[in-house]
Amino acid sequence: MSTQHCKAAKEFLKNQTYAHWHDATFWAVRTKRDNMAMGLDEWEQLREKASAIKRHTITHLDEYLDQFATNAEKNGVEVHWAKDAQEFNEIVYGILKNHNVKKMVKSKSMLTEECEMNPYLEARGIEVVETDLGERIIQLKGQKPSHIVMPAIHLNHDDVGELFEEKGISNEKGNHDPTYLTYMARLSLRNEFLTADAGMTGANFGIAETGDIVVCTNEGNADMSTSCPKLHIAAIGLEKIIPNYDCLAVFQRMLCRAGTGQPTTTYTSHFRKARPTAHHMHIVLVDNGRSEWIANPKHWESLKCIRCGSCMNTCPVYRRSGGYSYSYFIPGPIGINLGMLRDPQAHSGNVSACTLCNSCQTVCPVKVNLGDQIYLWRQQLDALGTANPQKKLMCRAMSMLYGSSSLYNFGTGMAHWANLIPSPIINCSLNPWAEGHKMMQFPKKPFHEMIKELEKVKK
Repeated sequence: MSTQHCKAAKEFLKNQTYAHWHDATFWAVRTKRDNMAMGLDEWEQLREKASAIKRHTITHLDEYLDQFATNAEKNGVEVHWAKDAQEFNEIVYGILKNHNVKKMVKSKSMLTEECEMNPYLEARGIEVVETDLGERIIQLKGQKPSHIVMPAIHLNHDDVGELFEEKGISNEKGNHDPTYLTYMARLSLRNEFLTADAGMTGANFGIAETGDIVVCTNEGNADMSTSCPKLHIAAIGLEKIIPNYDCLAVFQRMLCRAGTGQPTTTYTSHFRKARPTAHHMHIVLVDNGRSEWIANPKHWESLKCIRCGSCMNTCPVYRRSGGYSYSYFIPGPIGINLGMLRDPQAHSGNVSACTLCNSCQTVCPVKVNLGDQIYLWRQQLDALGTANPQKKLMCRAMSMLYGSSSLYNFGTGMAHWANLIPSPIINCSLNPWAEGHKMMQFPKKPFHEMIKELEKVKK
C-alpha cells in the first residue's frame, strides 16, 4: 500500500529532466551553504550557541512573550494575541475593516500560509497582493509554496513567462528572459504598493528586550510594504521571540548562510514603531498549537526552527520528490515533524519520506534533531493505525531472520541462488523495490564466511 507521499513522488518523477534539475539545484544551494559554513571557524560554536538560545527562550517563553508585548506597547504598537488560526484571521480582518482597507500588500509569511489567511480575507472582499516575487508568481498561478525560502522553485522561466503573458504583466510575447520578467514584475508590484491601504509582514525574529520585529528579505518588499501604506500589521509565531540583540547577532550570521549560501540577506529590516506618517502598527502574536507542542517532551525542539530551509536543500528525498509530494504545507524534514505535531492522522504518510540519513540535523543551524524526531514518529504509526501493512509484514519477517542465527546463516548462504531468477520475474511491478532499483547480485559466500576465512589465513 503506497502512502500519499509515495504516490505524489511517483508523479513528480515522471518528468525525469525536471527531477534531475530539481535535485541539482538544491544540491548546489547545499554546496553554497557548506562553503559559507567552512568560511567561519566558529560555525559549530555558533550552531551550539543558537541552539542554546532557542532552548532557553522556548523553555522560558511566557517571560519573554510578556517582555516583548510590554515593550512593543511602550513603543506605541498595538499587540494582539491569537490562540488559533481562526482567531488570527478574525483579528486581522477586524483591523483591516476598522481602517476601511480594500487592498493589502503582503511580504512573505509562512505563518499566514499556515492560517490560510489570504482566502479568508479575499472571501470578505479584501484584495491581498503577495509582494515577494516567488510568492506573487504562485499566487497568480493559484498554487502553494513548494519550498519555504524559494516558493516558486518548481517553475522555470518559461512557465513564469507564459503566466505573466496570461495575466497581462508581460507585454512582449515570447520574451522569457528572467531579467525582463523580473523588471515587469517590479513595475506591476510598484503600482500595488502605491495603491494599497495596508501592508503586512511576517517576522523572522521578535526582540523581547526592545519590542522590535526583524524581517530578513532579499528583495526589499517588506520595506515597501511598510513604507507606502499607512497601516502596518506584523504576524509572528510565538516561537520567533528571542531575548535581545546579542542573540539576534548569532542568528543573523547563520540564517542566510544556512538557507541560501549568502553571507547575509540583502535587507535586514527592523520595525519598532509606526512611522510618523503611517500612524498605525499592529503585531499579532499567534499560538495555533505551539503551546501544546512545547509540552511535548519528544518533539518540542521543532519549535527551535528558524525557517532557513537548509534541511530541505540537503534532504535526498525532498530533492528527488519535490515540495508538492508532502501533504503538509511545509515540505521536507521540518515539515514532516511539524505536520505530525499538527495532525498525525492526516500527515503520517510523510513520515516514510525519510532515509534517516540525518543530513538534515547535521546542517540545521539551530541543531533541531529532525531525523531523530522522524524516527520517533515512525514508532507511533502502528498505534495511530497508519502503519504500512507491507512494511509491518517485512519487519516481522526480518525479526524472525535476525532473531535466529541458524535461519540467518541458512538464508545468507542460499541467497546467491536468487541470481538465477530471470530479471523480468524479479524486477516487476509486484516488487516495489524494482520501481527505482534493480535487484542486487548476491555473492556466493556471505560476508561473515569470508571474514572467518580471512581470520584463518592470518592465523
